[in-house]
Amino acid sequence: MPDENTIQELAARLHGQLLRPTDAGYDEARKLYNAMIDRHPALIARCADEADVVACVNLARELGLPLGVRGGGHNGPGLALVDDGLVADLSGMDALAVDPAERTVRVGPGCTWGDVDRACGEHRLATVSGIISTTGVPGLTLGGGHGYLTRKYGLTVDNLLEAEVVLADGQVVTANADDHPDLFWALRGGGGNFGVVTSFLFRLHKVGEVLAGPSVWSMDDAEAVLRRYRDLLPTADENLSGFFAFMTVPPAPPFPESLHGQKVCAIMWCWLGKPEELDGALAPLRDAIAPVFEHIGPIGYPALQGMFDALYPPGLRWYWKGDFIRTLPDEAIALHVAHAREMPTPLSAVHLFPIDGAVHRVAPDATAFGYRDCHWSSVIVGVGERLEDDDVIRDWTRNYWQALHPYSAGGAYVNFMEDEGEERVRAAYRGNYDRLAAVKSRYDPANLFRHNQNIRPAPV
Repeated sequence: MPDENTIQELAARLHGQLLRPTDAGYDEARKLYNAMIDRHPALIARCADEADVVACVNLARELGLPLGVRGGGHNGPGLALVDDGLVADLSGMDALAVDPAERTVRVGPGCTWGDVDRACGEHRLATVSGIISTTGVPGLTLGGGHGYLTRKYGLTVDNLLEAEVVLADGQVVTANADDHPDLFWALRGGGGNFGVVTSFLFRLHKVGEVLAGPSVWSMDDAEAVLRRYRDLLPTADENLSGFFAFMTVPPAPPFPESLHGQKVCAIMWCWLGKPEELDGALAPLRDAIAPVFEHIGPIGYPALQGMFDALYPPGLRWYWKGDFIRTLPDEAIALHVAHAREMPTPLSAVHLFPIDGAVHRVAPDATAFGYRDCHWSSVIVGVGERLEDDDVIRDWTRNYWQALHPYSAGGAYVNFMEDEGEERVRAAYRGNYDRLAAVKSRYDPANLFRHNQNIRPAPV
């Protein structure tokens, strides 16, 4: 813990607010999206600008303080907060500027994807992001980023053009294809290991109104549906995206009361092509196995992105595990259905997100995100509302993952990982890990930025 003089000096230097455990607002500032995580930083700096970030980095480095970096959204294992350390909270750095002529958007680290979607949507533009609009821009981007637009436009990192970065020594640099290209390579999937990004520049695409919504089937049809989905999507028109889900139907529109509370399988579709061509794209699956419910229609892309926000508000209790998947053999599908039938809470779910199409047209060593040969990024999420749910959601998630992991490609999307240890981090980057460790040793040799899915610096 810094002494009082040091704390006062930092407070005076910051343009934002410095919070201590005794200060009003501290408990609110340390709340996490995942209520299962409860951490108590010594100091929380509500950074107002890049200079505040530099001050935090310098103090943490000079005093050997644990340093956490928090963006504007959420992270499953709550790695943004550190016990007894300093947290640089960037949520107030939410400047955002769209350039519709250049089709780019510059985004501050405190922005959520909802902020980006709404601003870009005014110009019928969008970039690749996730499926919940309260997700923060920094975490999703630095881990790779996938969502409804991925099959056509790649990963979020494939659309990142530039980043402003505060390094471990307090320098501020621009990383892009020409300046600090090794750092730019590492930022595109390597997480928060290399510095604090204070500005992102993204490429935008023409995306206005889309056709989207769920098709829902009985669990009795789940094996057949998942087999058809497995065969359909990798060869489908890249205007079609759809993530597969096992879920419990929520008691809310658009679902009919007859389905409320039932465990089902579903596909959440998004179609970017001509409206009259959607039925033909879905026919191989939908005509073979009729859904028990379907609600697909025109919707603005920002509204689609916010569709699940109300279902998953802050303050729920989360435990999740993921894996990348190349293929889904029938025996793996049978295991999926068996474990999905045992979903322990109404909010628990399993998602298979497609990562083929444009993702496959980028070489596995072109960015730090190396799983370019897989077709899905899977996540198993145990979600509860009470402390008493913790053990059951954790056990179900682990058991499900252990049963399916032998059918995986070996590693997971870092944004779908808990704090799982060094071997799992290595597996997440496979052939790119050693190169990442070398970049880490250049930009952060003392591993200041270690409260993340950590890549250790390579020995020099």
